[in-house]
Amino acid sequence: MTDDNETLYLDAAATEPVSRDVIDAMLPFLTDAYANPASVHQPGKTAARALDAARASFAADLGAKPDDVIFTSGGTESDNLAVKGIAMARMRRLGLGGDAARPPRIIISAIEHPAVTRSAEWLARWLGFEVVRIPVDGEAHLDLAALERALDSEAGERTTLVATMLANNEVGTVEPVERIVAIAHAHHVPVHVDAVQAAGLIPIRMRDWDIDSLAVSGHKFGTPKGLGALLVRGRVPIEPILSGGGQERGLRSGTQNVAGAVALAIALRRSNTRMAAHYRELVASRDMLIDAVRRVVPRAELTGDPERRLPGHVSFVFPGVTGEALLVDLDARGIACSSGSACAIGRHEIPPTLLAMGIEPAVAKSALRMTFREPLTRGQIERISLAIEDSYTALTRG
Repeated sequence: MTDDNETLYLDAAATEPVSRDVIDAMLPFLTDAYANPASVHQPGKTAARALDAARASFAADLGAKPDDVIFTSGGTESDNLAVKGIAMARMRRLGLGGDAARPPRIIISAIEHPAVTRSAEWLARWLGFEVVRIPVDGEAHLDLAALERALDSEAGERTTLVATMLANNEVGTVEPVERIVAIAHAHHVPVHVDAVQAAGLIPIRMRDWDIDSLAVSGHKFGTPKGLGALLVRGRVPIEPILSGGGQERGLRSGTQNVAGAVALAIALRRSNTRMAAHYRELVASRDMLIDAVRRVVPRAELTGDPERRLPGHVSFVFPGVTGEALLVDLDARGIACSSGSACAIGRHEIPPTLLAMGIEPAVAKSALRMTFREPLTRGQIERISLAIEDSYTALTRG
């Protein structure tokens, strides 16, 4: 709990530091045990054992098998490898690509992260793919009927991949991934899931849900930035997008970052343990904060699904003000939160998910997002809601 005079941080992914136990677990593999895990000498074997143990632990905490795990530099690389690699391999397997009248297709949702959307656009630009975007409803849920129609269509047999996120970073909505997978698999199409926003926050069971590939990014659950993984089933055809020595099943060449792999395993286990211990309290404090904001600013509109959303995620639009002005004013009052996507390189722009949900641009500009990893106290909730009330009142009067 923070003192009343201290800033209260509600931008968890951007402000949560790397824990001491993660740093301590990494240190031996940055100092005394710093060796290439492919080496046959004893230090190399020590590094290889640590890499294998990290892979097994990491896979278990995502409901996967160790052989599914490909360590990468983060969610962006993982999404690129899955989207480009699977689509290209499937294009070849389906005998597509040589006939402009029968282009290979890739299906994505209308609210995907740029790592997915721009990978799909790359496929369109360089390999002639048709990119099909499935709309979402007013709560940011994928339109399952539209997905079914896209796969049932005459062009459905040319579909190489369906890509969807598990949880949305802007509004917190959790997608019905199991139903998406069932629909796609009924048409013999693999599914890639971007789970960057969900890992460590909600339970993930990759194999139970029959997901074909899954992307995660370590800094979202407590590792240093620049670490991540793609989990991909052996049954899925996939081409590497990096050429080199053939590490990581030949899909991600380059000497493995053993310390990074250890960090991923330790941080995910720590985050999952915390989730299990505090999930109900997080949901309760989330809902209390939602009610408090609605009470002090009746014009505020909750964005995303009110129930099927990430446990520590609250997002609103505040008609009549801009999100940027609200952020600045709240920051001056000791409340640090966010708006839009943290991956927008410092730009303040309209959150694209809100536009896809049908929210008017002028209203979407007023988006505010509050995320937290630990349950909020009643005192903190009161402090946040009063700050929002004061900020909103000051801005609308000005």
